[in-house]
Amino acid sequence: MNISLRQIATFREVMRSGSISQAARTVMRTQPAVSSMISTLEEELGFSLFTREHGKLTPTPEARFFLEECEAILDRLERTERTISQIRALEAGKLRIACHPAASGLFMPRLLTDFLAGKDDLDVELIMRSSSVIEDMIASQQYDLGFSETPIPRASIDQTDFDLECVCVLRADDPLARLDEIAPQDLDGRPMAVLFENHATTMQTAAVFEQAGCTLKKRVELRTSLPGLQFVSAGVCHMICDMITAYSYIVQGRVDDNLVVRRFRPLISNSVSILTPGYATRSLTTQALSAHLEQSIREMQATMAAAISSSAP
Repeated sequence: MNISLRQIATFREVMRSGSISQAARTVMRTQPAVSSMISTLEEELGFSLFTREHGKLTPTPEARFFLEECEAILDRLERTERTISQIRALEAGKLRIACHPAASGLFMPRLLTDFLAGKDDLDVELIMRSSSVIEDMIASQQYDLGFSETPIPRASIDQTDFDLECVCVLRADDPLARLDEIAPQDLDGRPMAVLFENHATTMQTAAVFEQAGCTLKKRVELRTSLPGLQFVSAGVCHMICDMITAYSYIVQGRVDDNLVVRRFRPLISNSVSILTPGYATRSLTTQALSAHLEQSIREMQATMAAAISSSAP
């Protein structure tokens, strides 16, 4: 049996209009062409679809039953075409995203809110995991995109790296807030909130304090920087903070107006990366989100550069 979609669509129009001539106008074919198409369809099916009396078409019971199948086929085709169009326009599908703690609270949800605007059929799964776990999830293709601290390169992961500058977080009424730039000498012996001992930023901080001959007084040790903002706001300590946390909660978010950020020198960096599976073809939606995330990171860097250059009185 060799039945085309054009034959099915033409048959549906004949059934809807009850007229070969009207169906011909709808499908923009000649009347003889439509008549021939219906006759060929009947031959393929092996039964009559219409009785013809005095120039009038009357559908057979078989035609009415066949119409139900044709409607289902064409409706499914139309849905498929809409889905393809949505996928092409990056408006449908599902994205699985794994994000490290610093970006999962505000930074990633905000940029996803912007990315999802107008894409009602695009679903997102967003989870928070440690950077080491995210690395393995992306390498094993469990998730489409990861955003984490920069891992050691491996063949099973494609990564785009960003070197972000850490900043010093202070209370707005702290005398140090009058400075344009904070150095180890300014924090010598003062209570500090730091990340766990083997974290890259903690090791860098300890190194620059030692090189400056200053004492790094670790009063509060944390797994992530976010709780440290509360300690700083309460006057418990000072903190050298990753850019994403400072940007999300102080500069962009204005969650706590009692806090300010200042440049810290020597530079302490916190490298982050956009990760995608290395042995899998990225979907168009994943590519678009990756580009949107990269743009958001660039905008954050520019905003923070301006903030720490002009924030001191």
